[in-house]
Amino acid sequence: MSKVMLVNPEAPAPESAPAAASRKAGKSGLRLGVLDNSKGNADHLLNFIVEGVKAAIPVASVVMTRKGSVSLPAPAEILDQLSREADFVVSAMAD
Repeated sequence: MSKVMLVNPEAPAPESAPAAASRKAGKSGLRLGVLDNSKGNADHLLNFIVEGVKAAIPVASVVMTRKGSVSLPAPAEILDQLSREADFVVSAMAD
């Protein structure tokens, strides 16, 4: 009988600090960040998500950003802005 070797092509998830331990919503509400990846209709989906979050929990502010290209990572300036101005960030893609 021959052996069968299975290979899992998934890379292990990188380890990081739990988000809840490092960031918490302030007493006045959550500072929500939004990163639009610039795909068609992503803005509509993200607006829908923002409205849902606002309906569920107190939101102090929303900072909305948009990548210049769907195929490139977000520039460091955008990521820095989101890390300064948001407690949590939502990103989405759509078509």
